[in-house]
Amino acid sequence: MSVLGTLTRRVGHHRWFGAAARLLVPADRVVGRLTRGRVVALGLIPSLVITTVGRRSGKPRSNPLLYVPDGDAYVVIGSNWGQTHQPGWAMNLLAEPGAEVAVRGRRIPVRAEPATGAERDRLWQLLVTEWPAYRTYVQRAGGREIRIFRLVPTGRGEPSGPPPAG
Repeated sequence: MSVLGTLTRRVGHHRWFGAAARLLVPADRVVGRLTRGRVVALGLIPSLVITTVGRRSGKPRSNPLLYVPDGDAYVVIGSNWGQTHQPGWAMNLLAEPGAEVAVRGRRIPVRAEPATGAERDRLWQLLVTEWPAYRTYVQRAGGREIRIFRLVPTGRGEPSGPPPAG
């Protein structure tokens, strides 16, 4: 892990970091699109770009997310930087679990499985090992259930072509 990556993990729990990071998400989306998912979160942490179907609009919506691998699946968390409301992408997955991720330059169709019970506990441990600030985000979220999803590939994936809309 790079020095900058280590520093990012150390300051990730500060409230100012979440506020600053939220402001950078639009730029991160652009970088992710331009690099076809090869560079997300400046390459500091394992990240992917998820494209969901908007539950109201029906349009594709893309968001950069930290992930941890779990076998052939990708684990993501709807922490929303500790805000009290659910992130839109998580609500979209609940309405339509079919999505696509761009990881290291490959587009992969996935199906989202919300984690519950012992499986959720196991995945939570994987997530906080990668990003300890998730513990702080739970405190800030005001009792909101922070959803964890296991994104299971449904196909082989392809090299990234044209960037997804959204």
